[in-house]
Amino acid sequence: MIDNNELPIGFTMELAQHSNILNRFSNLSDAQRNSIIEGARTIESRQEMRNYVQSMFQESKSSFF
Repeated sequence: MIDNNELPIGFTMELAQHSNILNRFSNLSDAQRNSIIEGARTIESRQEMRNYVQSMFQESKSSFF
């Protein structure tokens, strides 16, 4: 599953608030999860992180897959 030691805390907190996104995130391949996590490491504000997590699986705009 997901090792919380590898996840930025803000990313983890946002995922916890969006169980549907967390479920989809946890079903991704290791490479896909790592790519998203690396992107989360560059985010500096709470609002940016919220936007990042919420945009991860928008059907028409997803740039992650």
